[in-house]
Amino acid sequence: MERKKYYITTPIYYPSGNWHIGHCYTTVICDALARFHKMLGEDVFFLTGTDEHGQKVEKEALKRNITPMEFINPLVAQLKDMWKLLDISYDRFIRTTDRDHEECVQKIYQKLYDSGDIYKSEYSGYYCTPCESMWTEAQLKDGKCPDCGRPVTLQKEESYFLRISKYAPRILKLYEDNPEFLQPKSRVNEMINNFLKPGLNDLCVSRTSVKWGVPLPFDKKHCAYVWIDALSNYISALGYLSEDDSLYKKYWAADLHLVGKEIVRFHAIVWPAILMALGLPLPKQIYGHGWLLINGDKLSKSKQDVVSVQLTDPYGLVKRYGADAVRYFLLREIPFGSDGEYTNERLLNRINSDLANDLGNLVSRTCAMIGQYFGGELPARGKEEGTDGELISLADGLFEKLKRAMDRLNAPEALSEIFALVSRANKYIDETTPWILAKDEDKRARLGAVLYNLAETVRICAVALKPFLTQAPEKILTALSFDASAGFETLAFGGLQAGVKVEKLAPLFPRIDVKKELAEVASLVTAEQAKKKEKQEEPKMETVTKEITIDDFDKVELKVGEVIACERVEKSDKLLHETVKIGEEIRSVVSGIAKHYTPEEMVGKKVIVVANLKPVKLRGVLSEGMILCAEDKDGNLSLISPEKPFESGGSVR
Repeated sequence: MERKKYYITTPIYYPSGNWHIGHCYTTVICDALARFHKMLGEDVFFLTGTDEHGQKVEKEALKRNITPMEFINPLVAQLKDMWKLLDISYDRFIRTTDRDHEECVQKIYQKLYDSGDIYKSEYSGYYCTPCESMWTEAQLKDGKCPDCGRPVTLQKEESYFLRISKYAPRILKLYEDNPEFLQPKSRVNEMINNFLKPGLNDLCVSRTSVKWGVPLPFDKKHCAYVWIDALSNYISALGYLSEDDSLYKKYWAADLHLVGKEIVRFHAIVWPAILMALGLPLPKQIYGHGWLLINGDKLSKSKQDVVSVQLTDPYGLVKRYGADAVRYFLLREIPFGSDGEYTNERLLNRINSDLANDLGNLVSRTCAMIGQYFGGELPARGKEEGTDGELISLADGLFEKLKRAMDRLNAPEALSEIFALVSRANKYIDETTPWILAKDEDKRARLGAVLYNLAETVRICAVALKPFLTQAPEKILTALSFDASAGFETLAFGGLQAGVKVEKLAPLFPRIDVKKELAEVASLVTAEQAKKKEKQEEPKMETVTKEITIDDFDKVELKVGEVIACERVEKSDKLLHETVKIGEEIRSVVSGIAKHYTPEEMVGKKVIVVANLKPVKLRGVLSEGMILCAEDKDGNLSLISPEKPFESGGSVR
């Protein structure tokens, strides 16, 4: 009989390098689900990866005067290291720069173009570079991106469009006929009320102003829109439209696309429209989970630096507390589908209460008592007495509760059921008082039965925890001389054999002095923030009033430059970041002119640049020169430009 298939995906990540614990949430949940289904004996394929094309990457590479691949490669390596740190068990890590993916994207565009679902027109709208999202004026919130709150730019260019409006009625019917397709229910209401009911506009799916992307096969001056590129990874990773499409035939359609709520519209509207246009099966479920918040706000590096002293760096967290503790917090603390709050204190309290006090204490006491009273050999099971039946019944019923919760993707509930058994076993120790039984030789058989019941409960809890924790369960099972690779088929009570060796374990999760730890972490984070602030501090400009000689002036190198890209500097109301072409050279320049010129006005302007100024960082952005302006007595600025059309790179004398 062929094994049941299970295909699960995370969204692919833009590898920014500024990793925090919020980045880990989706992937840790998917990893737990993948491990759970593997333990059910299913044939699982778990996909994750990186989204590497688009304007963000192109701009960041230009700033550093390196190629996009040179910029992106070390960041991808960092992300892979982070997944290794957290024991993420993916089956493929796809990069949108992988050759097989790029070829698949081109074939998808060609099919859509040939069928008439893609057509040429002109794009005019507002573009958010950080989100790689396009918006109409009506969709903006206070003139900014409704997703991230950052400024947008008005853009016009020749583009190709995907006729997603054509598929709006089918998408609405999909929601009606398949209530499980998009979860939780609140996401369905959001898609209908915010996008489908107001009228679904056709989607711009190509760019001519961005060169770092997949060129369209039927028009090479156009590159694929990054979201079509990114969404296609779910089938390109399986070999769709390739010479070997065996994985596609085996695993598609996906059982679950798990994504953050901010990108649900791409997965629940755009992706179904693409698949419908291609005539392909739709994924079985899309789940848009909530965010990890700090002080009620979405977790991000920039906001975290300002509002709190929380330790959110995954590397630092795992180094201090271990991968199991970080995984457990993410899977247990956050109500699935809703937003969850992160604080250092919440993490430490979970470690102490659940992992150290409950689980760690149960394992330690059980193994220690078997060592003390039976020389480290597991005693026989014995007959049931007193509350034995209640404990055994709870242990035997654990798998059904576990499966019921995980079928609903509810990891917090699944862990709650496991720790209910852990708690009951700790209570069982207090009820049976093994230390008193040990004083009476006539009760040795009863003592043996009690310790067997405890050891067997510990074993069942360890097996049940394997999808969620990746290190402690193996240590527990090894200490009980039980196969650490055991699956759910071993969860029936009575799996341990009398006489096996039981080893005493060092504390799995040492208890933490919360007050002391919080003070130490706050000190570490504050010191790190101070270092960052010092690096990002804007140097103050001093007015030079003394006279200079012609020799002094000759030291200044003035060049004609052309502004080819411009954006506002985050957290500054006066700074613009310009990408300036000076001959064959590309420079990153920061100027205090945001109150006088918009980014849109700057693009295409010829400017005079002080080209040999010592590079500095302003608000964390590298500035490799200065753009010259004239200033009147009222403080109004005017760019100094060549009087006549002039090629960039020319010298100013």
